Amino acid sequence: MGWKNSALRKPLVLYGARQVGKTWILKEFGKKAYTQTVYLNFDDEPGLSDYFQKNLKPERIIGALESHFGVKIAPNDTLIIFDEIQESQRAKDSLKSFNENAPQYHIAAAGSFLGVASGKFPVGQVDSFTLYPMSFYEFLKAIGRSALLKNIEALDFPLLESLSALLTDMLKTYFYVGGMPAAVRAFAQTSDLAVVRETQNEILRNYKNDFSKHISPHDIPKVRMLWDSMPVHLAREKKKFIYKDVKTGGRASEFENALDWLVNTGLVHKISRTLNPKLPLERDQEREAFKLFMLDVGLLCAKSNIDLSLFYVSDPKIFEEFHGALTEQYVCQELKSTTSNPIFYWGREKGDAEVDFIMQHKNNVIPIEAKSGKRTQSKSLNVYMSEYNPKIAIKVSLKNYGKNENLLSLPLYLVGYIGAVCLEAF
Repeated sequence: MGWKNSALRKPLVLYGARQVGKTWILKEFGKKAYTQTVYLNFDDEPGLSDYFQKNLKPERIIGALESHFGVKIAPNDTLIIFDEIQESQRAKDSLKSFNENAPQYHIAAAGSFLGVASGKFPVGQVDSFTLYPMSFYEFLKAIGRSALLKNIEALDFPLLESLSALLTDMLKTYFYVGGMPAAVRAFAQTSDLAVVRETQNEILRNYKNDFSKHISPHDIPKVRMLWDSMPVHLAREKKKFIYKDVKTGGRASEFENALDWLVNTGLVHKISRTLNPKLPLERDQEREAFKLFMLDVGLLCAKSNIDLSLFYVSDPKIFEEFHGALTEQYVCQELKSTTSNPIFYWGREKGDAEVDFIMQHKNNVIPIEAKSGKRTQSKSLNVYMSEYNPKIAIKVSLKNYGKNENLLSLPLYLVGYIGAVCLEAF
């Protein structure tokens, strides 16, 4: 509602990978916040682009849409959704005219391939937001565990410690299901992980089909090789991306366009290394040294063919499988979905020390080490703390909450609350 009621509101552009729920959330927003929603899909109905061809005067476009849909578009009380807007550059261009000349019309745009579309949005004329797969907390709410979620939100650490077995079990389930809305819906309706896996495999098939539709034939094999190599990279103890693991003799120059495509579609998160963790973190990032993560931990499980049996044993082995790949993937996507600041990792150039993630919180750089079990010794984090003396450092694991001077021990299920916990700890 903040966007709708803002005096500085501009047309909204919603970014996000395919099938993360962009269309659904915009339609739900329209139902709850507006009397009426007018929905345009430029992919399903290419002829809609014709209304934007001759000129971009808002009153002309609104009149054409009213005639097409047989409705009266009420300013300030109708949400107009431009879906798959990457298919119409003129519709993109119209957002400038609506912002400058007709801000009373509320327009929200979305598309699955906005990050790789050839045309750009008018600079400074739109508000933007990125939608990620559902977080662990959104997952709990979706499957009817709102009471458990309220306990997490209260940050009552003694209570959470008494619930740690249940929370760990829920987190194991989330590792398998992930946050793709279709997979979460399948689990909420059936509680059957086999049905969830079928849903995830269908999503992965759809992504591969997209490769052939939206990129040049020359780059399709390279994108597929990169995409298929993701579990291999994440399963290694040191997860720095190496092109030779994609293809024997592989080089950056050969795969950089394919990698950019995967990153820009939101299917892959690229986390760059910095040797000097000082603000601003972007200043000293090394673009040639980076890690790659998938967009969703559940899809990583499916792509890695992780068997259901790991989720039915009481021993939480799933957190340690593949050198903790699922745990680090989970931490990455929780951080991406709960902070607007860029995320990096720290490592020495000679490779003898590395901290999984570093991020900015207020005016502080916070190192975050992700441990996959209850054994939480971390030589690299100790090295970092000795060299940089951070105001606060965080170690996330299966252990309960604890604080020792400037080191916070945080249970994995609280990764999404790192900001809130840090506010208490500073």
